[in-house]
Amino acid sequence: MAIVIVDDTIFSLEVIKAFLITAGYLDVITVKSARELYQLVDGYSDRGIVEIDLILMDIIMPEVDGIEACRKVKKREWLADVPVIMVTATTEKDDLQLAFSAGAMDFIKKPLERVELLARVRSALRLKHETARRKARETELLEVTRQLQAANEMLQNLSYLDGLTGIANRRHFDQEFLQESRRSKREKTSLSLIMLDIDYFKAFNDTYGHLKGDDCLKTVATTLKKNLRRPGDFPARYGGEEFTVVLPNTDEVGAGIIAEELRTSIEKAGIEHINSLCADHVTVSLGVVTRFAGQADTPDDLILAADRALYRSKHEGRNRVSIEWLEKND
Repeated sequence: MAIVIVDDTIFSLEVIKAFLITAGYLDVITVKSARELYQLVDGYSDRGIVEIDLILMDIIMPEVDGIEACRKVKKREWLADVPVIMVTATTEKDDLQLAFSAGAMDFIKKPLERVELLARVRSALRLKHETARRKARETELLEVTRQLQAANEMLQNLSYLDGLTGIANRRHFDQEFLQESRRSKREKTSLSLIMLDIDYFKAFNDTYGHLKGDDCLKTVATTLKKNLRRPGDFPARYGGEEFTVVLPNTDEVGAGIIAEELRTSIEKAGIEHINSLCADHVTVSLGVVTRFAGQADTPDDLILAADRALYRSKHEGRNRVSIEWLEKND
């Protein structure tokens, strides 16, 4: 980390440099103009990229004075925290005020006194290093905060997922369905719900074991996700072998079509089930209900209606879709 001296007078440069080196500051760079300073800080000098701790700059210089040079240096983001001490023979208050306004933190009067120079240099460097440490701590704290937020989001997501199938769990379904129900009422759009149940799943577990039963549940969940193409369509494991699908802005015709596609896709998966009473492979029964704009039915009403439709599918032989019709309000 270097200390840069900017002065068009060689004598001043050498005096300040000698004071600093004898005090133990060995990386001292001298430049004779603002133009040379710009080249240095921008990495265009022979030294390449230089990390700078402090700039000591004369106010009175030809072409570009120290005040203007300070102002331009401070516009460079990577130099915003580098302290600038003005070295000046002038005591004009206006000049000093302009220097501070340009970003200088202190000034030293010429002719220079070694003790005063070193005291102000030490003070400026302490401020620079403390600022750097504070920013490092802030960066570290921001990173820790980001990691905590990411961990909390991950835990939140995990708390909303069914551990076996990887789709939404009952808790997430309850929240999502309530939210979609409120939105459909507010926006006066239709909302459909599908409830589906794996046919004779207890017999499947008894025949093939619970590990195969778990695989069956995973396959059904994967099939639901693959066949629900719209971002708003929301599958969930409701409990045991029962699943739900929330279909925002979907009328009964659309919901019936989607339900039939789900039924067919699960059947085509071809999961063997020799002890099913309706097929030699895994099938599902589905119940569908739709609430239209203006209907006052609650989420619980829709769940009960979908469950009634599901029961009817089971009662009529399973492996089918049944639709429950809600009474329209006058």
